[in-house]
Amino acid sequence: MNTIRTAMLLAAMTALFMGVGFLIGGTGGMMIALLVAAGTNLFSYWNADKMVLSMNRAVEVDEKNAPEFHAIVQALAKQAGLPMPRTYLIDNPQPNAFATGRNPQNAAVAASTGLLERLTHEEVAAVMAHELAHVQHRDTLTMTIVATFAGAISMLGNFAFFLGGNRNNNSPFGFVGVLAAMIVAPFAAMIVQMAVSRTREYEADRRGAEICGHPLWLASALDKIARGAERIPNPDAERNPAMAHLFIINPLHGERMDSLFSTHPSTENRIAALQAMARQMGGGGSQGTQSRAPAPTETEEPQSAGPWGKPAAPQQPVEPAEPKSNPWGRNPTGPKGRWQ
Repeated sequence: MNTIRTAMLLAAMTALFMGVGFLIGGTGGMMIALLVAAGTNLFSYWNADKMVLSMNRAVEVDEKNAPEFHAIVQALAKQAGLPMPRTYLIDNPQPNAFATGRNPQNAAVAASTGLLERLTHEEVAAVMAHELAHVQHRDTLTMTIVATFAGAISMLGNFAFFLGGNRNNNSPFGFVGVLAAMIVAPFAAMIVQMAVSRTREYEADRRGAEICGHPLWLASALDKIARGAERIPNPDAERNPAMAHLFIINPLHGERMDSLFSTHPSTENRIAALQAMARQMGGGGSQGTQSRAPAPTETEEPQSAGPWGKPAAPQQPVEPAEPKSNPWGRNPTGPKGRWQ
């Protein structure tokens, strides 16, 4: 089903791409757009993950400069039966994360410094389990290709803007066609994001909760990330809004769109689904609570050991300490922090 969905999505994006080309330059413009779309498909398949990581200024880390973060991902990947993905950190105070890559063998997961600073060890593990679920379901190929396509369609819209005053353009609809392309292009990213079914987030939540073993850890993490995204802007995502659907929570600051046009399901609905899953798993739940999820350690009895091989007891706050080396030359949580 994921393969069929990817093929249908690529066909729809190619048709949209060609349609904008036809509005700008007629049949000739459509044929040029078709060739560009074919090239974009091929390029995206092999390079979209690198582009997404580069646009977010992600830095690859390993067990030497981010041992605990790397160990969490490694243990969760083993738990899920996946190859170890490449791990990246993004120097951004907004808590968020995403996965990318054309298949599990070439996957990468990225987390922001804000995520690692603001969430507990257990919540970070739940978020990364969600991202590994995307890798396992091969959602990452779809997400990275649509992000690249949305950027290409926006470029066509910009091209239409420059053609707007040219009376000799080849659009069969004249200036009206060019104007239509200019209007369609800004909404193209939104159309792409809607094309990527929001149900994949629910499915990744479900599978991620299974991988880490604690649905309420992910529920609490989603609550914190959503509230953080409301308050803390993400400049890289704002400059490239077509990437918004890659993240676990929409990173666009102050995003308030109707659910029909949203790139993500309602956070409250996702939390409610995870709370129901926790009750089904016999892990308690949140009877009598509102949509905001309580901290997992307040509602769920800790197991003897988490999937990363250490006790799942609540983490105590770490006292500030002298900075030490990491990819950005600072240490936000001290020598016993979660990702040094």
